[in-house]
Amino acid sequence: MVLFDTFLGPPVAYKLTLMSAETNIGSVLDRILEARRAAVDHRKRVLPETALKYGVKAARPPRDFASALCRQGLNVIAELKPASPSRGVLREPFDAPLLARTLEAAGARALSVLTEEEFFGGSLGNLRNARKSVALPVLRKDFIVDSWQVWEARANDADSFLLIAALLDEPTLAALIDLGRQLGMEPLVEVHSARELERALAAEARIIGVNNRDLKTLSVSLETSFELIEHIPDNCIAVSESGLATHEHLARLRSVGFDAFLVGEQLMLARDPAAALGELLGHAVEP
Repeated sequence: MVLFDTFLGPPVAYKLTLMSAETNIGSVLDRILEARRAAVDHRKRVLPETALKYGVKAARPPRDFASALCRQGLNVIAELKPASPSRGVLREPFDAPLLARTLEAAGARALSVLTEEEFFGGSLGNLRNARKSVALPVLRKDFIVDSWQVWEARANDADSFLLIAALLDEPTLAALIDLGRQLGMEPLVEVHSARELERALAAEARIIGVNNRDLKTLSVSLETSFELIEHIPDNCIAVSESGLATHEHLARLRSVGFDAFLVGEQLMLARDPAAALGELLGHAVEP
């Protein structure tokens, strides 16, 4: 399956990379990071950071991602995710603007848009097109390891971006958080363990995402969220991610202190994403 994205220029073709059942999970993460760093190095040669900063000046003003996660009730970040390396294509055809409008109307508080091309079938084009179709703040979901990608995110109208604590040393994590704030974007910092949470807090992260999926095994356990919420300060915004399949899951996590919930595959695999989101939020479903 060949996917296309536009990067401030002509379309570029990408081959979606799938993971076989025999593939070592750790090696897949290594391959993703290797591919991402190579892609960033190439893009930096095509568009130096100095030139990219002009794109930031022309970008639409950032929307307040943090405030969208602090409202009363169940605040869902609905994720637009075309594919995954383990499950392949999740939704086809994939219409980012239509999905964005549908999920906004169904009650999403914010959107997360995958922009990694080779393994997740995402694109910056999907991010731009989704954002201009809605009034919601939009997070760039990617493997961000370089300040250039933060500038790239803002130049493409992102309102926030993901940082994965496991992939970054503390000085780099702190520097990327600080750059995001300078550009008006408060990042979502994702952790998987108590140690990663300590590093995220030391880097002064304000939005903490607890991913219930183990990066090494890909197994999912909501207990990760229940264990780590006790260590997330009240002045931080707590987001639970992965494995959220029912209204009861969200209600239980809300009762222990989570402010928001990131949901992707549950919505992308549904025949009717709006109805699936409604069920998660506890809305009555028409027979």
